[in-house]
Amino acid sequence: MKLSRPQAKAVLQIENERVIITQWNFPPGAETGWHKHAHDYIVVPNMKGTLLMERKDGNNTANLEEGQSYYRPVGVEHNVINSNDYAFSFVEIELK
Repeated sequence: MKLSRPQAKAVLQIENERVIITQWNFPPGAETGWHKHAHDYIVVPNMKGTLLMERKDGNNTANLEEGQSYYRPVGVEHNVINSNDYAFSFVEIELK
């Protein structure tokens, strides 16, 4: 049986010839759904919290700090899940 999770909401802030900037808002337990980025990207957490990163080759828990950015390369299929008992958000900057 597949779990039914709420969907995280993506709010596009900027898209131009150089970047795509999106704010992701996650209610508790929400997920992005499985996806793969077409560009390298940077994530900037807006708060402290924990996210579960599901990947085909295994899961990873990320303990994030407010404002502490991280970088990911293009091409890894994944699903991001808010494992906190509170709403969580981050800004994602894709580099074209």
